[in-house]
Amino acid sequence: MTVTTRWRGSFLTGLVVLLPAVITLAVIKWLVGTISSLTDWLLFFLPQRWTHADGGRGLMFWYWSLAALGLAAVLVTLVGVLTRYYIGKQMIAWLDAAILRVPLLNKIYGTIKQVNEAFSTGSKTSFKTVVLVEFPREGSYSVGFITNDQNESLDQRAGCKLVNVFIPTTPNPTSGFLILVPVDKVIKLEMSVAEGIKYIISLGSISPECAPPRKP
Repeated sequence: MTVTTRWRGSFLTGLVVLLPAVITLAVIKWLVGTISSLTDWLLFFLPQRWTHADGGRGLMFWYWSLAALGLAAVLVTLVGVLTRYYIGKQMIAWLDAAILRVPLLNKIYGTIKQVNEAFSTGSKTSFKTVVLVEFPREGSYSVGFITNDQNESLDQRAGCKLVNVFIPTTPNPTSGFLILVPVDKVIKLEMSVAEGIKYIISLGSISPECAPPRKP
């Protein structure tokens, strides 16, 4: 074995070992940077010469960004507390109604809200069951989620019982395809929704332990 071959083997082994940690740190850095860019404006009431470098012309000091993040956490907690009371619920309902009356903004807000509710546990529009369906062609299967099984008007048109199945893309499960599948073509899996999402995000590398598939 030559020195070059030995070095290449050691390099690839080290890369395999370190790559998960490097990717994790990169994701954390991106996440912190994204959150900071959203929460820094909460300190608008302070002079920028206090919070930013170069006399207010540079970037915000890290400790002020941390303070803004703490303030955001307090505000989110207060909103959560308000939702427990009638007045808080009414205020949130009024705010929703006001945003949904604004042209263009109502489309964006409404779509984001529906996606958020789809991933929220216990929501009426949440993913119900993890399934296998033949997609995008016969003979190849995709993992999907049943989102609705009440399509009376569509059932009458199709002449059979249909279920709505969302097929997420990978590794980003927030986009995908909505297909309507005959109920007898759907294979239900003994897998939780969280396990199904984890399977998709991991590109199928994390195989969840589930019972053999069964047809409804």
